[in-house]
Amino acid sequence: MSELSPGLILIIGAVLVPILRGRARSIFMLALPILAFALTLSLPQGIHGQFDLFDMTLTTVRVDGFSLIFAYAFLLASLIAIIYALHVDDTLQQIASLIYAGSAISAVFAGDLLTLFVFWEGTTIGSVILIFAARTRRSYGAGMRYLVVQIVSGVLLLAGAALHYVETGSLAFGHIGISTTAGVLIFIAFGIKCAFPLLHNWVEDSYPEATVTGAVFLSVFSTKLAVYALARGYPGTEVLVPIGATMAVFPILFAVVENDLRRVLAYSLISQLGFMVVGVGIGTELSLNGTVAHAFCSVVYTALLFMAMGAVLFRAGTVNGSELGGLFRTMPWTAGLCIVGSASIAAFPLTSGFVSKSMIVSGALKEYYFWAWLALLIGNIGVFHSTAIKVPYLAFFAKDSGKRP
Repeated sequence: MSELSPGLILIIGAVLVPILRGRARSIFMLALPILAFALTLSLPQGIHGQFDLFDMTLTTVRVDGFSLIFAYAFLLASLIAIIYALHVDDTLQQIASLIYAGSAISAVFAGDLLTLFVFWEGTTIGSVILIFAARTRRSYGAGMRYLVVQIVSGVLLLAGAALHYVETGSLAFGHIGISTTAGVLIFIAFGIKCAFPLLHNWVEDSYPEATVTGAVFLSVFSTKLAVYALARGYPGTEVLVPIGATMAVFPILFAVVENDLRRVLAYSLISQLGFMVVGVGIGTELSLNGTVAHAFCSVVYTALLFMAMGAVLFRAGTVNGSELGGLFRTMPWTAGLCIVGSASIAAFPLTSGFVSKSMIVSGALKEYYFWAWLALLIGNIGVFHSTAIKVPYLAFFAKDSGKRP
């Protein structure tokens, strides 16, 4: 079993989903992330699943503290998202969500670039189906644009991996850097999936068009997998600092004027990624620990916010802020949980976001990146206004729109 990636349990389980019905299918789907978590706990740290393919040595399972923390976050999110989606009676969505989650989990255990590429593409297949599953004209258009962008990312990753093998004679996925053509190609591939500036439009275009439950899965895996890949391959790459600082600030300008509250959350998600990218770029122990902590926390509170807005969309039929208001009377639990997520994304004291963001901000100041420190503070102030206040207020506490669940 130590040769088996825990994510494969979810992927193989997806194949068996269509033969089950009703409660048996629900129990089976809930059991998959629990079994995968049990396998993860049993894996000894080190290299597993190593074999030779032609002249290449592939490592399908590499277990260390870095891969484990992302695996724990993804497994936790998988279980919660599956519980959230238990009401869904759509085999296509259920299969896609398991393939998506399983591919992301397997990717963080990948010890070589070819294995990473395979599961990188697995996340693309699973996620685009969750967008198409909304079965609207807008979701089809957004899904096609999303697919094109993700395919470009995959092609660049594969090309970079091939060049890296030619240059070094190895496909091992470790520190890569941007000193070679291969390193630059892989860097851009990771940057596309991490929503770098000018490469980010697919996030706010596609996430709000996914299904109610699909958007929760989307908010967790793709971009956080890219953060993991950057932190594994490019720690201390200084160009990431201005890239991340820009990401932390510019999406907020759009979130302030956006009416669709799920799109507001998509913009805020990019801002959160900016904090993580800055932490990777600084590359110190403090900033990298802050990046990993913030990735874990962001998985939880971003999913919570998408769940809250998904519940509003499911019950009220819209997430346009101008059409909502007064729902706290009939959705008090959703309103309360939305406030918890909003407080955390704005780094309110005593929340997880406060702890993880403080580590990255402190890391920036400690290394004398004053301008990056200032950009992160401005970005967080923007998130506080555009998300932490705007989203719960417009949905639950603004003038009563008359809409009821």
